[in-house]
Formats: sequence, structure tokens, C-alpha cells
Amino acid sequence: MHTKLCRWGILGAAFIARKNWQAIRDAGNATLVAVASRDLARAQSFIAECQASAPHAAVPEAMDSYEALLARTDIDAVYIPLPTGLRKEWVIRAAKAGKHVLAEKPVGANAADVTEMIAACEKHRVQFMDGVMFMHGSRLKRLREVVDRDVGKIRHIATQFSFLSDEEFQRTNIRAHGTLEPLGCLGDLGWYCLRFTLWAMNYAVPTQVTGRIHAETRQTTDSPPVPIEFSGTLTYADGASASFYCSFTTANAQWAVVSGSKGLLQVSDFVLPFSGPQTRFSLTRSNFVIDGCRADMHAGCETETLDEPSNNAPGSQECGLFRTFSELVLSGKIDHHWPQISLLTQRVLDACLQSARNGSQAVSL
Repeated sequence: MHTKLCRWGILGAAFIARKNWQAIRDAGNATLVAVASRDLARAQSFIAECQASAPHAAVPEAMDSYEALLARTDIDAVYIPLPTGLRKEWVIRAAKAGKHVLAEKPVGANAADVTEMIAACEKHRVQFMDGVMFMHGSRLKRLREVVDRDVGKIRHIATQFSFLSDEEFQRTNIRAHGTLEPLGCLGDLGWYCLRFTLWAMNYAVPTQVTGRIHAETRQTTDSPPVPIEFSGTLTYADGASASFYCSFTTANAQWAVVSGSKGLLQVSDFVLPFSGPQTRFSLTRSNFVIDGCRADMHAGCETETLDEPSNNAPGSQECGLFRTFSELVLSGKIDHHWPQISLLTQRVLDACLQSARNGSQAVSL
């Protein structure tokens, strides 16, 4: 345990914050001071339920005001899981209050909003980062080595992140609300697909993208429609390409495949590792052999296993997220890499949606 801890506050009692409640506890260099909600009873209920499941040594304080939490002098950083449509205001207010900001994704409704958020954080010298957990897992570090050494020159990347919702979800869930979550499944799920692709390509900017909305929903007559099934493509200057699919109407899937000149990397659970004490991936280097009348394809598939818990334990990727962020806060140094890749992801996402809204015409970046 570190002798000095990064002191955290949470703005909002969203479901995802429950997982990060424990991640803060398990990070080793962090402590949770307070949780704020517009409804004090909701904050109290959130804390009671989380404390019963994953208790903190000191029970965090429930607050009924985001403003009051930001005004506290005993909080260094805030985690903001508020809806995308509300997030910009509170990221900027947190930065002005001198709080380092970890924001849920999609970071903003559009790249202009994200640019404004990052500018506020830079002005007030606070760290900004988005909450993509897989970026902080041990497996991703290993995948970088495998992609660079064993996959060879990347030719194509394919990803899918989906889950099967019901009609009630589409009618009432916040993730299908056109004002609060205007990007729908593209923001909620497609962000991960795009981030993995950009990571695999070492954050090279694609030259063109296309997008297609396969299905969308409108919760009320006065709210804009949001995509609930979406696919897109990315094209790169070196000839590499990528495709992704995200959906609220398709069975659970979260796979990624990186195809290169030397091999094929496959990750079956790139967003949330399958439950267990280990994470896995496979590398395939198939070999086609002809011997007279016989033609054989040898699988050449190797699976590598890492000792890394899937979730809710020290050493998991969400724990790594808060440990990494807390280390930056405690160091007093700003790492500009994190806001830069947030903005790039948002720019590519925006271009995919622009294409989809314009008959899938290619958009240049």
C-alpha cells in the first residue's frame, strides 16, 4: 500500500460506478472520499449497497450536490460517469475546481465538445483520461509485443461489440435516449471497437471512414433518433483497413481480430475479459501444404494465457485504470497522450456517424 493516496470523488451513481467503486479500493494508491448524486437518498443507497459488496476501510460520504463535492479540498480527482449529454459541463467545472478528471466514454457528444473539455483541463493543469479499462490491462501490453513481432504488417482489423437488449431497453434505457446519449450504440459500444483499432494501428489517423446505421430508435417524438445497430469501415494510407460492428440488438460478442502479413491475432473478449483468474488470446499462423494429391491446412494456432483476473480484483484492468491515473495525479505530471487519444477516437467516431447520416458516403479525415 502506498503511503500517499490519490483522493477520489464520484459524480453520479451510475451502474458502471459500482465496478469502479471496487477498482478504487483495490488500486493500492487511491481512496474514495465521497459520492455525489442530485438525490441524497440515491447516493446513500449506492454507498450502502457497494459497501456491503466491496467495503472500503473508511465509508465514503454521501453528498446531494456535485458542486459541493467539487468544492472539497480533500478530493484530488473525480470520476464522472454522468450521461454523455451532461458530461461536458461537469468536466469543465471539475477542471476549474482543480480536480483531475477521469470521464466515462464516449467522452462527448462530438469532437468540438471534447476539444473544449481538454482545453479546460490543460488550462487548469489537471489530467484528463477516458475510462476505457482494457487500455490498462496486462494483456494489452503483451498484445502490443505480439502484434509488432508476430502479426507483421497489418492488413485488416475486425471488431464486434454487441449485446441483445429488449424492447423495454429501447423504450426506456438511458443508452437509447437521444438527448442524454445521442450516439447510441456507436458511442456506448463502437467507442471500444474504434479505440482497439486505433491502438493496433499505433494511433495512425485513417484517411477515410464510412458508417452505416442498420437500425435506430426514438424514445420520444421530440428526441432525436439514436443508432442501435451500426457498422463502419476505416481506410489507412498504407493500404490497411478496418471494419467494426456494434449493436444493442445482437447476441453478446466482444471479439477483435488483427490480420497481418505473418499471422492472425484473435481476442475473444477484448472489452471485458471472460470471467476467471486469467486472460487469453490466440495467435494463428496457418500453413498450407500440398503433397501430391493431398492438400492440408495446418491450424498453427497457439493460445497464450496470462495470470490476470478478469474483473473485481487487484490486478484487473479496471484496477489498473485507477492505479495508472492515481500515479499521474500523485506524480504531479500531466500525460498528454491520454487526452490526445480520447480526441482522436471521438473524431473518428464523429466521422463514421457523419457518413452514416449522409448515405454512407466516405468522409476524409
